[in-house]
Amino acid sequence: MTDFWRLPATDLAHRIRAKQVSATEVARDALARLDAANPRINAVVDHRPEDVLAQAAAIDATIARGGDAGPLGGVPVTIKVNADQQGYATTNGLRLQKDLVAKADSPVVANLRRAGAVILGRTNTPAFSLRWFTRNSLHGHTKNPRDPSITPGGSSGGAAAAVAAGIGAIGHGTDIGGSIRYPAYACGVHGLRPTLGRIPAWNQTGAERHAGGQLMAVSGPIARTIGDLRLAFAAMAARDVRDPWWVDAPLEGAPVPKRAALCLNPDGMAVQPAVTAALRDAAKRLEAAGWTIEEADTPPLREPAALQAMLWLAESRRGMNAALHQEADPDASFVFAQMEALCPQPDLNAFMDGLQKRATFVREWMEFFERFPVAITPVSGELPFRDQEDVESPEAFRRIMDAQLTQVGLPLMGLPGLTVTTGLVGTVPVGVQLLAGRYREDVLLQAGAVIEAAGVPASPVDPR
Repeated sequence: MTDFWRLPATDLAHRIRAKQVSATEVARDALARLDAANPRINAVVDHRPEDVLAQAAAIDATIARGGDAGPLGGVPVTIKVNADQQGYATTNGLRLQKDLVAKADSPVVANLRRAGAVILGRTNTPAFSLRWFTRNSLHGHTKNPRDPSITPGGSSGGAAAAVAAGIGAIGHGTDIGGSIRYPAYACGVHGLRPTLGRIPAWNQTGAERHAGGQLMAVSGPIARTIGDLRLAFAAMAARDVRDPWWVDAPLEGAPVPKRAALCLNPDGMAVQPAVTAALRDAAKRLEAAGWTIEEADTPPLREPAALQAMLWLAESRRGMNAALHQEADPDASFVFAQMEALCPQPDLNAFMDGLQKRATFVREWMEFFERFPVAITPVSGELPFRDQEDVESPEAFRRIMDAQLTQVGLPLMGLPGLTVTTGLVGTVPVGVQLLAGRYREDVLLQAGAVIEAAGVPASPVDPR
């Protein structure tokens, strides 16, 4: 076999360890796939073949002398351009940062390297990494490899598009409002938003993360199989002293009952029939595997979503707007203007009240998970949006915000979420989102594997 790019990470790592193929052969194949597929989708915006081959050669040398290459030894992965990677610019989709070269790897990149991953390239994001679409004035427009008429998602749109197209087995993404979960949904792959504090984060190139980021922003994996998510998650979650919020929690928790809540309209959100059908299908797959399913509503999401937006904008209004105006990215300027119109500026009391209320919401959700270890919810109320639809009009933006309630509401509580792709509606992917309690990614992956086993869209795909 020469098309190694088609294989999951678990298979690649096994073959390289067993010396059935070298890391260098896999890297050359991955680079060839990047050259063939990326021009049509613009998912990877920075890569250096000589660097990729040097990393692979080092893995081969380790194996040749009988050393341990790591659980991801030789597996090609991609890194989002908002994470520090030594020697590369941490652009975050901004012309302002095109020369902001990192002097050291961020914790998540360092962890992937220690696990033996070969970093294949850096993936695109919208300006400031704040959209469910992926286009910016520095790197350009990323397309969905399954259907270029729909968004690849964002902000980890480049990561999800690359994984779906076979450019790397695993993509690194970040999520503060759906930026892992939604691109996975739009591109027909899987994506895991871990619990806050699970995967260490820090960028030497940037200022200390603002309050909202410290409470809600996480890194996590995007992959074509649940097994690959599990492998990547374990590698990414290793300790790094540079993140003071990292938590040393076990990757496997105590057994829980196989019981799930089917949440068809969380907190009253409107849901399209095709999405409802996917939710019921996922519930039936779990039920067939011995799970008990009960229709139920979730704890609050609308008020957490409003507080989430307040925390986002509190920081931009405090200083980031200067960078926004200087960058003058048309999409970002429109999106931030719409968000500010939807979220009045809070005074100090409102800000403090919001942080205080957060504890109430976390408590309500944790009590919910005592009854239902897993919740099955929509990823979005709609099938993936028409590409660039959010900047067509203020009305379109507001409708999209409403459809993304489960994306925006969840991070306030620091909870984990898993997007599982389940099928296609024509050429358009559909799937479900699974939710669980803090540090119970193992439960999400267990349920996700059951849903995956009953059928998912074929991947990787040749970009259309």
